[in-house]
Amino acid sequence: MKTVSRGKGSVRKETKETLKPVDDRKLGKRKAAVKADKKPAKKGKAAKKDPNKPKRPPSAFFVFLEEFRKTFKKENPDIKAVSAVGKAGGEKWKSMSAAEKAPYEAKAAKKKAEYGSLMNAYNKKQVNARSNYCRMPISLSILCYLQFIASFWSYWWYPLLSCI
Repeated sequence: MKTVSRGKGSVRKETKETLKPVDDRKLGKRKAAVKADKKPAKKGKAAKKDPNKPKRPPSAFFVFLEEFRKTFKKENPDIKAVSAVGKAGGEKWKSMSAAEKAPYEAKAAKKKAEYGSLMNAYNKKQVNARSNYCRMPISLSILCYLQFIASFWSYWWYPLLSCI
């Protein structure tokens, strides 16, 4: 073990693991340096989600999984793990032919079209709400500014002009 000092009073111990070469040619594997002091990344504030926004439609696989989950539960009532259902559904989906997947893809396409129309309506509502909201403060601020300028001129400049 080797001690290395950096700057005022900070001492870092380097072990053999961090001093190993990056390429290990005998094994053919790369070894990354070990990072002991890793700070968690700071997460910014997430934008607030609108509860009125339509939810995205499921893909063909998830449409299939809805039906598969029901049959799997009937066949295997003792298995309660969600991961087991997902794994079994994934294996079955991979083994299915394109013809077997076609009805699920058609349902997914139909749900996607419905989602598109709902999103268009939602976006129109958002644009209308924003345009109505933004006009009011701008017009009021301009009115207040013009009133301020008029009062400023009448109070400060007119008396000065009369003195000249």
